[in-house]
Amino acid sequence: MEGVGKFLDSVGTFFKGGDNLPWCEPDIIAGCEREVSEAGNEEQKNESLMRLAWALVHSRQPDDVNRGIGMIEASLENSNSPLQTKEKIYLLAVAFYRTGNYAKSRHLVDRCLEIQPDWRQAQNLSKVVEDKIARDGLIGMGLVAGAFGVAGLAIGGIVAAATSSKRKSTEKK
Repeated sequence: MEGVGKFLDSVGTFFKGGDNLPWCEPDIIAGCEREVSEAGNEEQKNESLMRLAWALVHSRQPDDVNRGIGMIEASLENSNSPLQTKEKIYLLAVAFYRTGNYAKSRHLVDRCLEIQPDWRQAQNLSKVVEDKIARDGLIGMGLVAGAFGVAGLAIGGIVAAATSSKRKSTEKK
């Protein structure tokens, strides 16, 4: 019985997963918004906008994450340096991961790793995305297998009922 318990615990851990990506609370986002509005010059404003974008894509609120995506996509063309571009692509990868668009997140994190292959943060996100895709694939396969199993049982039940009914009618004759 103990072996069954360990197995169930390991399955539970596998399906719970966990991404180790930080979350950002609403008060931090509000502070970043205030910082943007109080920025004295264009450079300060751009730095404040990057902090706000980071906070938004790390929010637990889907509307915040989507707002962060919009901000980053709008600013991506105006990036002044390869470092800024890389950071924005990374934040987009996080945002798409948070929204459940794992294929787009994978594509973006791969772009980050093309720019800087040894970037540990991007390597970690890549692993998180790949794990989530694999886990979702296994869950999906389990659901499909379960659906086929239920359908098989239903068909088997219908066949058994028909056979039983046919057998009873033959016995009466």
